[in-house]
Amino acid sequence: MKQSFLVVVFLILLVSTIAQAQEIVKSFSASTLGNRELNSLKVNYGINKIIPAVYETQILIALSYFPELKNTNIEFRLKKTNTPLSSKPTLPGLLQSAKNRKYIITISEETNPGLEPILFKKLNFNAQVGVLGHELSHVSDYLTKGFSKMMNLLLIEIFSKKQVDQFESRTDHICINHGLGFQLLDWSKSVRENLKIDYWRGADNLKHKTSDERYLNPETIIQIMKQNQLYHKTLNYN
Repeated sequence: MKQSFLVVVFLILLVSTIAQAQEIVKSFSASTLGNRELNSLKVNYGINKIIPAVYETQILIALSYFPELKNTNIEFRLKKTNTPLSSKPTLPGLLQSAKNRKYIITISEETNPGLEPILFKKLNFNAQVGVLGHELSHVSDYLTKGFSKMMNLLLIEIFSKKQVDQFESRTDHICINHGLGFQLLDWSKSVRENLKIDYWRGADNLKHKTSDERYLNPETIIQIMKQNQLYHKTLNYN
């Protein structure tokens, strides 16, 4: 009887956490959270995380939508890189079980002139939460993959652009399903407006002309949200 009661309590807490994590907010800003709410996020979602103070609020908001990453070891790094953002496990982590890996999310502070308009620091707050949601979606996906599947992803990245398109598109779907659809939409719009392009295929494919979607276009994101029950009460684009 006592064991059954504990199971029920655990399920209630789990459902409550997921529901809270998936609360749909159209737009976050620097003033969305007060000190009390921010401290609460630190306590609940800052476990095993190294977070640069300058982007702490954005990162904690994004993390709150990924309860499965609550105890995952993640370090957010600021450095000069060509790619505006990236996420990957550490090399030693590949030899560990998925839940014991350490993951690195790198936020570029400086890049080549062509990508300068979409550096993280130049995005609006809501779009910053959106692109962080995309990177955390990668980490969430990596948690389901052992060594062989992670190696397969590496081979795909090297040899198959089509499969990379599918992989990144699926990652955007994960982000939307976690409740950050509006934020991803803001990021998608920002990238295309700032770079004056219709299709964003990543830092290494900036000049690649194509109609294929690697990262979902705004119109596609809206259509996916319309089909997702999470967004039924908040879909209003007027």
